[in-house]
Amino acid sequence: MAETDRLGLAEEMAAEVASREKVQEGQEAGAQEEEALEGRTDAGEEPKTEAVVAGVHNYSSEERYVRPTDEKVLRKLEWFQDQKIGLMMHWGPYSQLGIVESWALSDQDADWSRDGIDWEVTGEEFKQEYFALNKTFNPIRFEPEKWADLAKEAGMRYFLFTTKHHDGFCMWDTQYSDYKVTSPDCPFHTHKYADICAHLFESFRKRGIGIVAYFSKADWHVDSYWREDTLKGSFKSRGPSYVPAQDPEQWERFVEFTQNQIRELATGYGRLEGMWFDAGWVCEQAGQDIRLGEVIDQIRQFQPGMLCADRTVGGPYENYVTPEQCVPPKPLSIPWESCITLGTSFSFKYEDTYKSPRQVIGLLVDIVVKGGNLAINVGPQPDGRIPQGAILSLKGIGAWLARYGEAIYGTRVCAPYQKDGIGFTRKGNTVYAIQVFAQEADPVEDTLWIPYEGAVEGITALGGVQVLSYEQRKGGYQVVTKPGDHQETGKAPIARVFVLKQA
Repeated sequence: MAETDRLGLAEEMAAEVASREKVQEGQEAGAQEEEALEGRTDAGEEPKTEAVVAGVHNYSSEERYVRPTDEKVLRKLEWFQDQKIGLMMHWGPYSQLGIVESWALSDQDADWSRDGIDWEVTGEEFKQEYFALNKTFNPIRFEPEKWADLAKEAGMRYFLFTTKHHDGFCMWDTQYSDYKVTSPDCPFHTHKYADICAHLFESFRKRGIGIVAYFSKADWHVDSYWREDTLKGSFKSRGPSYVPAQDPEQWERFVEFTQNQIRELATGYGRLEGMWFDAGWVCEQAGQDIRLGEVIDQIRQFQPGMLCADRTVGGPYENYVTPEQCVPPKPLSIPWESCITLGTSFSFKYEDTYKSPRQVIGLLVDIVVKGGNLAINVGPQPDGRIPQGAILSLKGIGAWLARYGEAIYGTRVCAPYQKDGIGFTRKGNTVYAIQVFAQEADPVEDTLWIPYEGAVEGITALGGVQVLSYEQRKGGYQVVTKPGDHQETGKAPIARVFVLKQA
């Protein structure tokens, strides 16, 4: 995933995409252009929009969604849709550089991903230095219990963590790669928390927070995916450095390696609520079939109902879709989750700025009233601490949710969704009308118009706001409130929440 300054690109996903060229017998092994394959859906269909543009993933359409038939998966999806907000974290050796994770390794993506590299080295020298970051990664101030405490205080209901990004570095004690945090060449390997995933997952579980494991299907470190003994030489792009159809034995090595790592995470690291698979170009339609469904079906025999988010691929193993750095313009009828950065980057960035609690709550309400979840991303520092700016923002988010979370957690969409500055959610026979104030200086009127046309038997408010009276009029209700704290502070609240009890 790319930095937030690439956000505009997520809105350009409908731009032109190269058509997939047929791989001819005897074609040079380096001629495959995987970006021309990403938009394929089913065999024989015309290319759609690209799955990834400058590191930002598009999201699958409602039409491509395949509703699961497994009752346990359906129940887990209901659980997922109840949670509403989760903490996402991108963390790895790349945090030491303060640049975008992984993408600068791809020569194909150098034009946008290397703009944060300000020293005089060639691309080849940089890639060598990047891959050697494991030798200096030593986050001795990492305290998983403190991370979990902060997440709990922030009101987070699940935890989405990067077990492995595209660069191939593993944040768990994998038996299938030496490029890992517990390897002897990583100075952190002797630390009591060296198996980072194990300690994080356990700490968050103890606080009732669900675990979702991020896993990149691409691996730019393993030689069964990126090799240099092809005609492409050291030039690297997102996909494998060879054509899988022309070298099926090599590709099968990669499939076995990838499936083994997925099983390892699912068998050795406790209960997983879901697995979140990045690198949408690695899919059957693009000639890179890792047979993901095969391994997920095996895992579900002992992790019943575990969700699978095979991003941008569609079909039965994309149980929910994942808009990145954006919010859909209208409610979606399928399960979904927007992953959005708290700062300006998914990975740690030096001297970053962070969204305020007001901004995040505004995002959260916009997402929830459209039926989605928010995965808010924080990039930890290279020393293992959470940046102070992120901590302050997360605590502010938690303070608001502690007071108004009733209108967020466990709710579902409610028409008219958003109208006249009011967002609506529903829980049973209760409707919540949420008025968000984008700025502290926004006016707060004591008389409020709620455009809800259903019959109600009472209107109250959360958070200490007192409703003096309400009157039903054509198209909704006029509500009069007692002057609130804003009269004294001169600052608008982040939001006001009104509770409409249906008749």
